[in-house]
Amino acid sequence: MQVVTYFRVSTAAQGRSGLGLEAQRHAVQGFCRQRGCEVLAEYMEIESGKRNDRPELQRALHHAKVTGATLVVAKMDRLSRNAAFLLALRDSGARLIAADQPDVNELTVGILAVIAEDERRRISERTAAALQAAKARGTKLGNPNGAAAIRRAARGNGAAVSALKAAADRHAADLAPVVAHLKSEGCGSLRELAAGLNERRMRTPRGGAWYPTSVKNLLARLEAL
Repeated sequence: MQVVTYFRVSTAAQGRSGLGLEAQRHAVQGFCRQRGCEVLAEYMEIESGKRNDRPELQRALHHAKVTGATLVVAKMDRLSRNAAFLLALRDSGARLIAADQPDVNELTVGILAVIAEDERRRISERTAAALQAAKARGTKLGNPNGAAAIRRAARGNGAAVSALKAAADRHAADLAPVVAHLKSEGCGSLRELAAGLNERRMRTPRGGAWYPTSVKNLLARLEAL
């Protein structure tokens, strides 16, 4: 089987580092080896899955159509989470295969497209609700006093320490839907999650930017909740 491969990452940082892209290539290459595919061309794009105007995807689709090849992606959401867009691709005449679901047919592509869009909507609603709840509680994203506040609490009584811990737990809980959304978009590493949080202008409890180490602490706190 002749194939054209397409990879998408959401941020420029992922594109430069290869994070996310490497995992997609691994999945597609494994599929191609298993099926004995001949790869005619590879296309890669740095763009959010929310956007449908993606020139590299259009080039990949055109290449597949004119050569009679099949377009192969790592996961269906690398194409889009927009149901109408996925259905339009299905009806474009190009054959599509997702390495993680190689037996999906034209009917199930439509079903999966609707499910993917519904999940995107639900994640967005949960994120908005969580942030609204945090605002209603008076929680602020970020702590301008940072380490100084922690040192003051350490010198103070146990109640102050408990209050700081509770505030950190609430901050982590508020960010849980955002983290879940990023993971659903393929951000699996600490570096990818940090880039995604920074891209969405989310702040650490101290009001700063996210780094792999701070994301690691956030995930550990979420697991403990």
